[in-house]
This record gives sequence, C-alpha cells and structure tokens, in this order.
Amino acid sequence: MALTDDAIAKLRGMIQSGALPPGARLPPEQQLAAQMGLSRSGVREAVKVLEAARVLDVRQGDGTYVTSLAPRLLLEGLGVTLELLRDDTLLEVLEVRRLLEPAATGLAALRMTQEALDELARILQDMRAAANDAEALIHHDIAFHRTVIAATANETLTSLLEGLSGRTVRARVWRGLIEANSAHVTLSEHESIYRALCARDPQLAQASALVHVHTSEAWLRAVITDGDREPTPSRHRQ
Repeated sequence: MALTDDAIAKLRGMIQSGALPPGARLPPEQQLAAQMGLSRSGVREAVKVLEAARVLDVRQGDGTYVTSLAPRLLLEGLGVTLELLRDDTLLEVLEVRRLLEPAATGLAALRMTQEALDELARILQDMRAAANDAEALIHHDIAFHRTVIAATANETLTSLLEGLSGRTVRARVWRGLIEANSAHVTLSEHESIYRALCARDPQLAQASALVHVHTSEAWLRAVITDGDREPTPSRHRQ
C-alpha cells in the first residue's frame, strides 16, 4: 500500500505542478514508472485510485488522461457517499449545510438573473399544486434550491451543496411534513426565499434560507430521535 500511496502522491504532484495539466495524456505505464522511480504495479494501482476519484480517465485502447478537474466532476461522488452515512453523522452534514446554504442564498440575491427568478416562480407554482404529493415535492424542492445555488456562479459551492442536499434526506423531511399536515410551513419558507431574491436583498435572503434549513434539520432530528415516529409541529419549530 505504501508504494501505491507514493505513486498517488507523485502523480498528484505532477498534476498540481502543471507537468500533467487537465486533458494531458499520461506516458505509457512502463515509462511513467521509470520516471517516478516506482514499480509498474504501484503506478497501476495509483491510476485505479485516481480514476475512481475522477482525476484520471482511462480510455481503453487510447490511454490515460487527466480529466478537466472541474469541481462538479471531482465532487460528484460526495452525494453518493453521504447517502450511506448513519443518522448521527447525517446530522453533522446538515450542520455543514446550515453554514453554507444561507450564505450561498445571500450571494445568489446579488447575482440572480431575471430568467432564474422566473424559473423559481414556475417551480413555486408547481410546488403549490403538488402540496400533498411527496415525490413531486421532492423533485421541485431539488429544482428550486439547485436554481438558487447555481445563480452564485460558483461551481465549487454549487457542487458541494448539491452533494450535501441528498434526495434521501429531503424525502424523509417532506414525507414527515405531509403526514403532519405541515407542508405549508416549508412551502411558505420557499416563498420567503423567493421574495428576498426578487428584492435583491442578500441579508434577507440569507436569513430566510437559514430559517428554512433550520426547519429541515429540526424535522430530521425529531424523526431520527423518535425512531421515525412522526414529530409534532411544536417540536420542529424551535
């Protein structure tokens, strides 16, 4: 494993230094191993690890290339990984989301185009029409927040929040809200975020998003604490 770790470190160093820039083709395995002073097996295993991390792209019959190294590509697996977390760790993830999403929403208030605002209006209309349909609400909720965060034009931030806001978590929150006849609370919070964005008010947008994330976190915390029993409306509003 130490040889593989050494090979990974050296390949990463070559990529970071620009010796192997995005899109570059790696030398043949034997040549690369000699260049790094390592065994071919160590290089081969390192390439497999970096391919899984989306740093390298192995093309059969063509060679191995450095990917674009775009944040959306490198962070693509984050959401899949987070879906596997246990409930207690999942709450830590929600704390991270609480730190990032409100700030991103505030930034979006300054950068959002009219076209994006019009898209949010359409999504809100669809959410109101699907007030008792959990699956539809999950779909529209994802679309709403994706549109807001994309308006920041910050690909790293967008990719991180995409990974932190898993479908499984949203599903548990929305189904709990519907069962408790409290979906209107979260719908109202989406509308508050939309109005703040329309007003181009970053402080109000950030505050509205914080309230919304808090509601989601409190509902999920109640569900986890109670072993998936329905939380009461008084418990999720703190």
